[in-house]
Amino acid sequence: MNSTPLTAADTFTYAEYLRLPALLAQQVPRTGGTAHDEPLFIAVHQVHELWFKLLLAELTDARDRMLAGETAVPVLRLRRCREIESAMLAALEVLDTMAPGDFRAFRGALGTASGAQSAQFHEIEALSGRTDVAPVGLGAWLTPAERARLDRRLLEPSLWDAFLAALTAQGFACGNRAERRRTYDRIGRGGTAAGELAAALLEHDRGWARWRERHVRVVERQLGAARGTGGSTGSPYLRARAAHRFFPELWEMSGTR
Repeated sequence: MNSTPLTAADTFTYAEYLRLPALLAQQVPRTGGTAHDEPLFIAVHQVHELWFKLLLAELTDARDRMLAGETAVPVLRLRRCREIESAMLAALEVLDTMAPGDFRAFRGALGTASGAQSAQFHEIEALSGRTDVAPVGLGAWLTPAERARLDRRLLEPSLWDAFLAALTAQGFACGNRAERRRTYDRIGRGGTAAGELAAALLEHDRGWARWRERHVRVVERQLGAARGTGGSTGSPYLRARAAHRFFPELWEMSGTR
């Protein structure tokens, strides 16, 4: 029988590993607990930020591997991102159980805070290829560290740049739109690693779009025609941006709308 004494690692607990006391202490309602649904609102948004953090890690790794000419692992990373986006969509369904009146009970406590101020959200959009990621009038909330990260993302290669690099590494011509159309005609017939990668990129694009569209409907139900917090116009602002696609050429060439 092994009589080796337990080490500190052996007695490490679930709560210690997840830092649960600190984690569960982060839901601090500004209404002091008088608005029943404020903890729900906080928790759903905090969960989103955790998923955003993981999305950035997965998308960055997929991007870097595509730049190196890989296809197989980037497909796995992008498929995981699609599942994360499904989890985010499910979180919105939970949030939408909140009645508009229950939201109004604590909305004033949000002050100038707005979901549009999520730096990680804008990083994901920049990494995915969107360049107008700092909406006019909503940039003052960035901390110096957040601004530096976002600026870096805007200078780095996007997922689209990396996809073209991966195709080029496999011998496909991608120098102009006509060449890319011919390349996609070849890989879009199925059965190729490049075709799987293109499909995985579209799934990420579709998953993010579905989440954004569902988010618009949640906001419309909660706010109606009222302006959003943080200086945004609310649902009109969100709806105007929800139609954007990260990879318009892939959508066009795949015949997907």
